[in-house]
Amino acid sequence: MSDIVLTVKPARLWRRVIQSPSLSVGVLLLTAICVLAIGAPYFTHNDPLDMAGTPFTWPQADPAFPLGTDMMGRDMFSGIAYGARVSVEIGVAAGLLATLAGLLIGAVAGFYGGLVDDVLMRIAELFQTMPALLFTIVLVVVVHPSVLTIVLGVALTNWPQVARLVRADALRVARAEFVQAATVIGMSRPRIVLTHVLPNVATPAIVMMSILAGNAILTEAVLSFLGLGDPNVITWGSMIGSGREALQTAWYMTALPGCAVLVTVLSLNLIGNGLNDLANPHRGRTL
Repeated sequence: MSDIVLTVKPARLWRRVIQSPSLSVGVLLLTAICVLAIGAPYFTHNDPLDMAGTPFTWPQADPAFPLGTDMMGRDMFSGIAYGARVSVEIGVAAGLLATLAGLLIGAVAGFYGGLVDDVLMRIAELFQTMPALLFTIVLVVVVHPSVLTIVLGVALTNWPQVARLVRADALRVARAEFVQAATVIGMSRPRIVLTHVLPNVATPAIVMMSILAGNAILTEAVLSFLGLGDPNVITWGSMIGSGREALQTAWYMTALPGCAVLVTVLSLNLIGNGLNDLANPHRGRTL
């Protein structure tokens, strides 16, 4: 991941994006999900939490409810559209927060070395030894089930992955000639980290962000399935959890939101693979 994507000329970078099946398919899928999330109020006029129709209406049985209704008569399509908003929000927020924290901590640890490196890496190892899902569950239960606590829980358990990855590159960059030259001319260490180290170690963190966003969406779905999600919003996990009671008679209630989670996480993983291909052009393309 040593090649910096941002140094590639725009035309060449665009050609490489088009030639990457993983990245192209992932971007298309994620774009469709984002359009659904943003346009939810325009695509459906039913509140996802309101009883809008007859319960247990199967998909395509009623033109007013293309994806049917659940056991309480709530519009399934409305729930999936508005649930996309929550999933994208949690995925982006948690992925971005974990990436920024890991990027900064990893860069500082790798550049400063010595005691600073030892302390920061021991803290990272402490968080890595915690079961991620269990830690998030405890945090949500102790604080309060909400989108914010879920984002914080996911970010706190995922930043060490980014930090250790970035640290490895920061150790290499710290010995580079341009960093040594900046030190010789009297540039302060914090400024060197911000202006020289961070831009040159950001690529692996950007690649990891898409993976972390997918993990965040899966974690939210699990928490909502267990009844620990934000009760004020509709989520794909809560739809799956409520639909399990009618799994044998109305399997679509769990299958539809489950497919939404699958497609979203798959698109983020494909984007991560595609970005990794751009950062490592000699590895060959995936998918």
